[in-house]
Amino acid sequence: MTDRYARQTILPAVGEAGQVRLAASSVLVVGAGGLGCPVMQYLAGAGVGGLAIVDHDAIEESNLHRQPLYGMADIGKPKAEVARASLLRLNPGIRVDALAERLTPQNAARLVAGVDVVVDAADSFAVTYMLSDACHALAKPLVSASVIGTTGYAGAFCGGGPSYRAVFPEVSVDGGTCDSVGVLGTAVAVLGGLQAHLALHLLLGLEPTALGRVVTFDAHRISFGGFGFAGSPEPDAFVPFIAAAEVTAADLVVDLRSLAEAPLSPFPGARRLEVDCIEAVLAEPAADRIVLACRSGQRALMAADRLRGCGRSNLALVALG
Repeated sequence: MTDRYARQTILPAVGEAGQVRLAASSVLVVGAGGLGCPVMQYLAGAGVGGLAIVDHDAIEESNLHRQPLYGMADIGKPKAEVARASLLRLNPGIRVDALAERLTPQNAARLVAGVDVVVDAADSFAVTYMLSDACHALAKPLVSASVIGTTGYAGAFCGGGPSYRAVFPEVSVDGGTCDSVGVLGTAVAVLGGLQAHLALHLLLGLEPTALGRVVTFDAHRISFGGFGFAGSPEPDAFVPFIAAAEVTAADLVVDLRSLAEAPLSPFPGARRLEVDCIEAVLAEPAADRIVLACRSGQRALMAADRLRGCGRSNLALVALG
């Protein structure tokens, strides 16, 4: 056993057997940004044998205050590929796969099926629900986190515990993002580190299990909280995310983006409505399915909740990115 892991193998909770277990494990990390950087650093440092990184973004200067895997010379390069190189410099004894692509309904199940634990570090409503659906179906643990401003949470879902949908069936209506509200780098680092810890806890099989627990952090008040959700029932039905290519000519498509935001819609004949006016679509000629599209999926989720409240059930969502 290499000296690299001596300080953790001496722990009774790890030991040489636990280190062997980590070396044989694999983790999918979706999102190589503020949350993903500490997640990947600590999983690589701990000797997790295989990491798969999924991120379609390129590095921007505004990322650098909270994403320490990257430097000024990396601006403009794909995050997934730069992260892979940085992690292999940190620990050349592990395997790191970089996928510079979006997580979509088309590739989610395949990516989830090939790993032991999934880490949702994308901070995207659409990605979180897509991963939760895939992890719940395949009984894979999901460690998800989100941070905005100075507050956030991390929790462990699926894999035998309740799914994300069971705990958060509805999306937040405030619409805030890191771009619009801001984010403190140290708050992201705390929650990304907590995500890495939850993933290691699950990989090592420690008890009591991390599944069914959410930890919250308020960096302004410097306080932790949280709650347990073991036993939460799964929803009877939910509205799925689909790929844009799965939209058909028989669908009634509503593009929830404004004309200023997106002058052209990828869907010919798409209606343009805001969430607050979504009920107007019910006056349209009947369609087998209504497809709700927006950039992140957040507005689509909110519009779907309103239509379901009006009795409409055959719905689908598209996150256009």
